[in-house]
Amino acid sequence: MSNGTPLMEALARYRPDAVVGPLPPPTDTDTLLNAYHPDHLRGSVVKLAVGVNSGDSCQRDLAELLQTEAFIDEADLAGTPVTDVDVLVIGGGGAGCAAALAAAEKGARVLLATKLRLGDSNTVMAEGGIQASIEPDDSVQKHIQDTLRGGHHAGNPSLVASMAEDGPDVLRWLIDLGMQFELTPSGDLQTRKAGGMSAPRLVYCRDYTGLEMMRVLREAVTQHRSIEVWEQSPAVELLSNEFGLKCVGAVLTSLLDGRMRIVRTRSVILATGGLGRLHLNGFATSNHLGATGDGLVLAYRIGAKLCELDSFQYHPTGLVYPSHLSGKLVTEGVRAAGALLLNGEGNRFIDELQPRDIVCAAILRECQEGRGVRIDDQRVGVWLDTPRLEKTQPGLLERQFPNLMSRTK
Repeated sequence: MSNGTPLMEALARYRPDAVVGPLPPPTDTDTLLNAYHPDHLRGSVVKLAVGVNSGDSCQRDLAELLQTEAFIDEADLAGTPVTDVDVLVIGGGGAGCAAALAAAEKGARVLLATKLRLGDSNTVMAEGGIQASIEPDDSVQKHIQDTLRGGHHAGNPSLVASMAEDGPDVLRWLIDLGMQFELTPSGDLQTRKAGGMSAPRLVYCRDYTGLEMMRVLREAVTQHRSIEVWEQSPAVELLSNEFGLKCVGAVLTSLLDGRMRIVRTRSVILATGGLGRLHLNGFATSNHLGATGDGLVLAYRIGAKLCELDSFQYHPTGLVYPSHLSGKLVTEGVRAAGALLLNGEGNRFIDELQPRDIVCAAILRECQEGRGVRIDDQRVGVWLDTPRLEKTQPGLLERQFPNLMSRTK
């Protein structure tokens, strides 16, 4: 991309006290997404040729992994030691730790195996907060409706309902484990509004909510006598029974000594996170280094049918300048606090708290149509107007977003 206002010119033109005009008339959502969202880029989606999803659309980078040959064969497993447990959890982030704790509390002997270290995950990268309908003017039903609407009604209603209904209880559970949240002067949980939501329901701890969550989950897992943790032990294959109808274990390998081990179990829980580190369609990512889609590949090879392989979430705001911080997340909480998105001409172009896919597409539209801020011949972006926010609410950024401020000073 070579169009847009050069960075120095846009910076010289910017004034935090300048009057910002009204938003332009809204563009039809489907038109905007089809034209600019990365899911719809020409050539980004292919048809799977093998497996239970054969014929389904899938992002090209993921399709290459799903259709690869197995990493090992039966001969590699000769003499491999076997460990028996009740439940095997693969993945050591927030979901994996929560699953291990839930199983252990029901009396199961749990083995949690993680590719890197316990806690190395996207959970620690999450900044904005946890959504739960706890305010007097909010309700679970509103949460469900907002979530379905934000996903253009493509979500599974029963799964969305379960997520929204569980929210308040999950908060209580985390607080009982020792997790800290921001509080109002009266001692209630502080909430703020998230993108696509009709009510404030984002509960948070500064701008390192995920890190705080992982702190208490990691402590709880390591202290539980019924949970054993194998670090640096990625799963390389799931194992089925002799009829191929049930997953009964996995093959793990050690990054320390290169040896393989078989784990035999009654239940396997995959909690391996996402695939941001595949850099779908060449985009930067704020995902943890371990987010490489391993669980999707493992599940597909054993015969699990996957869903929504042609569509992935892109977070609207991350740093593009300076270059050494490119791809670092800027939490949605900054926009929820009042920061505006401005193009290179100093104009707003989208409601900052629209659902993420709409905001992403609008940002890409501004950049592609020549209204972005051009960093160099390869990079272009838009302004996230934090100086205006600081001018109107002095000290807010330092109080609520210390992580962001420490990275950008």
